[in-house]
Amino acid sequence: MIENKTLSSEELINLEDKHGAHNYHPLPVVLAKGDGVHVWDVEGKQYYDFLSAYSAVNQGHCHPEIVGAMTRQAETLTLTSRAFYNDVLGQYEKFITEYFGFDKVLPMNTGAEAVETAIKICRKWAYEKKGIPENQAQIIVCDNNFHGRTTTIVSFSNDPVANKNFGPYTPGFIRIAYNSLDELEQAIQGKNIAGFLVEPIQGEAGVMVPDEGYIKKAKEICEKNNVLFIADEVQTGIGRTGALLRVCGDCTCEGHCEKQETYTQPDILILGKALSGGAYPVSAVLANDEVMNVIQPGQHGSTFGGNPVAGAVGVAALNVIRDEKLTQNARRLGDIFRERMNKMIEKTGLVKLVRGKGLLNAIVINDDEDSSTAWDICVKLKENGLLAKPTHGNIIRFAPPLVMTEEQLHDCCDIIEKTIMEFEK
Repeated sequence: MIENKTLSSEELINLEDKHGAHNYHPLPVVLAKGDGVHVWDVEGKQYYDFLSAYSAVNQGHCHPEIVGAMTRQAETLTLTSRAFYNDVLGQYEKFITEYFGFDKVLPMNTGAEAVETAIKICRKWAYEKKGIPENQAQIIVCDNNFHGRTTTIVSFSNDPVANKNFGPYTPGFIRIAYNSLDELEQAIQGKNIAGFLVEPIQGEAGVMVPDEGYIKKAKEICEKNNVLFIADEVQTGIGRTGALLRVCGDCTCEGHCEKQETYTQPDILILGKALSGGAYPVSAVLANDEVMNVIQPGQHGSTFGGNPVAGAVGVAALNVIRDEKLTQNARRLGDIFRERMNKMIEKTGLVKLVRGKGLLNAIVINDDEDSSTAWDICVKLKENGLLAKPTHGNIIRFAPPLVMTEEQLHDCCDIIEKTIMEFEK
């Protein structure tokens, strides 16, 4: 059992260092409580959370509607496996498919599991519907992608940190430049192409936003060539970028997703992270019948996938996004944030640019990727009461909970500007 005694941040960090695998390099802060946009360390210091657990906590920490749904269900029935029906799953499946506009959902737990699921569905569709010879299907992916860390997924990563010494690698993937329709057009003419797997914004790569129209035109190319368009919205989905999904483009929806002309319907949609508001591992793969029906009993599954707690949490988390208009809040506050950062950039040579959509943004530090500057800035931000984390050496990703108010956002921008100016001296 966990001992009921107070340990210091230093003691807790030492425990992790001694007893845990060293597969992460966290910022030196030990968090003990979260509420809305704030978190507190074990010594009681309050911080703004400007990472949201990599966009899993879009609805804010410990949202009462989500926590309430989870605890009520946990007191009644937690797990049956899929050997039996349960009284939550069907209702959750109806809710989520209608919410996002698909025929069917295959529920899983983590984002990486959902990506693996989408790959399996795509390959099976390729053999049984498109007629590609067995074991010959190819899926197109993009340079600098991040879809997870399973063996298959790291096989098509070009990040040496992710895949070095984890081979032999899984075949069946063709990598092209991100944001290049020309390369997609060329690759899709190759033999046995089954799908195109893409992040509508590359988050881990540094919030790389493609050209306007890239996603819509990529889907058109796929459709023309009878290739499945697979959108990985694990990080970008569920309100984060100022649209319900990033495949919605720069929509102006003021309520639930209105499927405006900017919207692009994926053949397979991958969701995770904020699908639970950070309260429980919940992920999902959505597709219409002509794709999803290739999966038959025994061909894919998970003991925990589709469990009652996950279903209850998923419904509550999506209701919060819709009812509290968090998508619209992210859109409005994102514009304010980038305006503030661009004004800051005019006064400093330390930051080169800001980019992003909604409340998924990044600033690029004017230093090389091997420098410690971005890390050191994040440590200084922590000291000033805001938590963020670098990615790819010289980029700092900013992704606060979507429940943030305008006043809180300006307070955070003040902290960022103060820290940058202090750091430059």
